[in-house]
Amino acid sequence: MFLVAAAMLAAFAPPKKQGNGYVRIFNGKNLDGWVVHGTEKWYVEKGLLVCESGPDKEYGYLSTQKNYDNFDLEVEFKQAANGNSGVFFRSTFEGTKVSGWQVEVAPPGHDTGGIYESYGRGWLVQIPDEKENILKMGEWNKMRIRVDGGHVTTWLNGQQMVDIKDEKIAGGKGAIALQIHSGGGIKVYGKNLRIRQL
Repeated sequence: MFLVAAAMLAAFAPPKKQGNGYVRIFNGKNLDGWVVHGTEKWYVEKGLLVCESGPDKEYGYLSTQKNYDNFDLEVEFKQAANGNSGVFFRSTFEGTKVSGWQVEVAPPGHDTGGIYESYGRGWLVQIPDEKENILKMGEWNKMRIRVDGGHVTTWLNGQQMVDIKDEKIAGGKGAIALQIHSGGGIKVYGKNLRIRQL
């Protein structure tokens, strides 16, 4: 009886905090805590989160069930094929139509770390050309995104990419989400997704 009770308590326990108050938001086993939008492929393989274009070649998203306002997020990703992806924040969904802001994840020369507003103003900040060599295509990269009010800062592999303040972002609410762009041919691996709320 004690073992059963202990197992039940463990199942409902909150995620374990890591150093500096970070909490893992991907458990490395399944998609618990996440919501799939669209028909593109999201699955777990050998502890890694995989996003892959499906036969429909449409937009697809994987969003957190929980909304996050002010936070410091870290994500490690590896691009296994050319194609556009990204990390959305303060985002809401109607099917596969997303309202919110995206930190770009794309092939070299296409502004990884820049910020794009979907169904709105488009690019808010693109990265300078001299920072395009920071992305390591086909290797593991570490993205850090800090959102505090309307202040957004992104880093890629330890180097700052953008730093902006925006009134519209300051009023935003919603989830964090990963994207598969339409067009097909996309495959991205993710790991060590962790967040610290501010």
